Amino acid sequence: MLQRMQERAGSLGAAVYAAVLALVVLAAAGAVGLMLHQPWLFPSLGPTVMLFFESPQQKASRPLNALIGHAVALLAGIAAVLGLGLLGAPSAAEGGLTPAYLVAGAGSLAVTTFVLTALRTPHPPAGATTLIVSLGVLSGAAAWASMAGAVVLVTALGWGLNLLLGTRPAGAPAAGGGTSREADASHGDSTG
Repeated sequence: MLQRMQERAGSLGAAVYAAVLALVVLAAAGAVGLMLHQPWLFPSLGPTVMLFFESPQQKASRPLNALIGHAVALLAGIAAVLGLGLLGAPSAAEGGLTPAYLVAGAGSLAVTTFVLTALRTPHPPAGATTLIVSLGVLSGAAAWASMAGAVVLVTALGWGLNLLLGTRPAGAPAAGGGTSREADASHGDSTG
């Protein structure tokens, strides 16, 4: 459907596709958060969802990259918070940036970058996730579990909708065999 919308309406068609699906997916995550009274909407979900619908052929948009990226980011952020004794402290936003938060933020981002690069699973929005955690913006087991649940939900919904509408992630098997990149190349699209 994305390709048909681009063919019919150019960038405006692609913009409508991305905007409507981003609205649906983030509204669903927000609804779960309202029901559970937990933070199922947080800043790094926005760029993740934008990648899914604006740039589905980029490697960073792959569902596995999103899941691994945010998982590594959460773990690195949690390790920094616990390792530096920041659990329960006012967040960097509330209490100001301290040397401990500086180390937590920079260190968790470095670890996240290292692991994702080594695994060849880029997902830049994960950088925001690790900072959200390591700077104490969302803190504690319930908030961290909510973040993990929200990532799984938006990834499943995002890519479920993309697949339902005929858009496959980079490197995925295309309907007629081969990969989605090969199918795109046959249609003149060399992104990804």
